[in-house]
Amino acid sequence: METFDWAGFFADGFDLDREAYLFLDYYIECSGDPRIAAAHFCAEQSTAQWRRVGYDEDLRPRFGARVIDLEVLRELPSFSYGLSPAAEGPINACRLRIAHPHGNFGPRLPNLLSAICGEGTFFAPGIPVVKLLDIAFPNSYLSAFEGPQFGVEGLRACLRVYERPILFGVIKPNIGLPPEAFSALGYEGWVGGLDIAKDDEMLADTPWCPLARRAELLGEARRHAEASTGMPKIYLANITDEVDLLIDLHDLAVARGANALLLNALPVGLSGVRLLRKHAEVPLVAHFPLIAALSRLAHFGIHTRVITKLQRLAGFDAIIMPGFGRRMQMTDDEVLSCVRACLEPMGPIKPSLPVPGGSDWAGTLPSLYEKLGTVDFGFVPGRGVFGHPQGPRAGAASIRQAWEAIVSGKGLEEYALGHPELAVALAAFGKRTAQTPVPEAPLTGAVS
Repeated sequence: METFDWAGFFADGFDLDREAYLFLDYYIECSGDPRIAAAHFCAEQSTAQWRRVGYDEDLRPRFGARVIDLEVLRELPSFSYGLSPAAEGPINACRLRIAHPHGNFGPRLPNLLSAICGEGTFFAPGIPVVKLLDIAFPNSYLSAFEGPQFGVEGLRACLRVYERPILFGVIKPNIGLPPEAFSALGYEGWVGGLDIAKDDEMLADTPWCPLARRAELLGEARRHAEASTGMPKIYLANITDEVDLLIDLHDLAVARGANALLLNALPVGLSGVRLLRKHAEVPLVAHFPLIAALSRLAHFGIHTRVITKLQRLAGFDAIIMPGFGRRMQMTDDEVLSCVRACLEPMGPIKPSLPVPGGSDWAGTLPSLYEKLGTVDFGFVPGRGVFGHPQGPRAGAASIRQAWEAIVSGKGLEEYALGHPELAVALAAFGKRTAQTPVPEAPLTGAVS
């Protein structure tokens, strides 16, 4: 093909009907002329061959993905991760923005992912290193999706919690307990101050802790906790399983006493989530197994904010995500970008509650709140509640006391002087204080 022929895969973004396209940001490493490589990249994920032999036609204006911005970041000595060392011509790292006509695949998540993350994208000639960095949807595309049924406002209404974070607790030990012991722990956490007690993402419908019995006992414990505290509570049951079982597991868990459901979003598949969303009577909460395998490499895979946006689109009311701290191996900027992906305007799609987590306890709540700058998040300790030396009731109380310290403008150590549960948590989990200034009143709304 002559170089001129590839010009059909470039466009001025201002000349396009923006309602007809998705806008995709990629990092790529390519060999040879970056413009030719970018055109190949668009061709491979859309029309590929754009005319039939012997016909005077050009399918690109309607069906072709188009480069609307190409920035060469730097020349490289070799491809990252040792990929394709035998390259023809110079190797360049580039930032690429593509407009892809969504009529090619329609409002179908499997087909969308096949186009933007499929063979044509990750096997484009001369481009062995690819990372999908971001995706933007027009309202015309978003309007075909249900999105969250409850969202942030709906979850708050269910719990009657409006001016603070929603407090989750991962019941521990997470694997091996029978339903009776498991439900007793959940009750203690609720009475201590948790809003939501949840199954771990690893706990499924098991012989030693069957979902039916677990939901029945946790449902009873939840109702007792509601009567004791005068506040609504949620039992979040994990129904991750084969897709053809999701509807039945939803019905079983809800009938027995669960009033929200956890799914491991990527192992189940976003299309399976969307199927369940159309049937669901209760909030759906995502967990993040597989996300690191897709996103952790800086220059390869799919950025976590893209995965977060797709989970919101599929219908999750809350999205548990890797949070701050060394354990999760994510930068603060990446965590914040996922939080924004939950809360920022997205056409008719409701916001999802972001729940950044990983080894949290009372001592991490002040810094988390300061970094997020909003009360619209979930806080999800496990051992920070259920490993508290005085038991889960005291562990949950220590979380509530940490929030009270934030609102009062006091550091945790100062506030702990009159609150023994918080004092014990500080001694047990490490004296991590919150001496940095916090707003006088809780904030609301999305991270800016």
